[in-house]
Amino acid sequence: MADSLARTIPASGVAERASTAGSLLPLVLDQVCYSPHGKPVLQDINLELAHGLRTVILGPNGAGKSLLLRLCHGLIEPTKGRISWAGQSTAAAANRQGMVFQRPVLLRRKVAENIAHALAAKGVRRRDREALVRASLEQAGLTHLAERPARTLSGGEQQRLTIARACVCDPDVLLLDEPSASLDPAAARAVEELVVRIHAAGTRIIMTTHDIAQARRLAEEVIFLHHGRLLEHSPADEFFSAPRDPAAARFIRGELID
Repeated sequence: MADSLARTIPASGVAERASTAGSLLPLVLDQVCYSPHGKPVLQDINLELAHGLRTVILGPNGAGKSLLLRLCHGLIEPTKGRISWAGQSTAAAANRQGMVFQRPVLLRRKVAENIAHALAAKGVRRRDREALVRASLEQAGLTHLAERPARTLSGGEQQRLTIARACVCDPDVLLLDEPSASLDPAAARAVEELVVRIHAAGTRIIMTTHDIAQARRLAEEVIFLHHGRLLEHSPADEFFSAPRDPAAARFIRGELID
């Protein structure tokens, strides 16, 4: 489970924040629907996420997991319903979140320059950037690759760099969309360890996966989606030991669900 993973990770080079520092929370979704061209894709999502826990959005391919993250981040607008972050709109809250997609998108620059660029874009003074870049690379285990062209890194290294870049400005919340879906087991484990370090430093983690084993390792609470509906939201231990929804139970057992 997540606690055993967390105990294997050394202290971060980035200063820790208080566990309740996620001032964007609670995240509230009220009767949220998304129906492009009249076709319902997400339906009647009611959800509240508060402080502290690592949340994993779990479900089969096509369940609506990635779409839910994009709605929360304000990349698309719901067809119906309302999303708020501590009473703020998604647009007002966007600058205090980070989001990482399944496929890394990196600048044609060196590793360290990718992170420095994010700091510059946020208005961080040049004289302050070097120390922040160094701490971010240390946290992600990429210090030895600082001068390497970013796009020559392995897939796992690129994803860790993308996560480090998203976190260098200390967001309240980090949204991760299947961050290790295309990685080999060792690279996926390195990404998971980085996610736990970031959470321990005070950033609230909300991530999607269809990988049940990964969800068992990382989740402290689980949101289970299927066919665009939220079928279960419960503590991870309860979800994996005694899921309330029959479709969730079949999914955990590795069965196909319709």
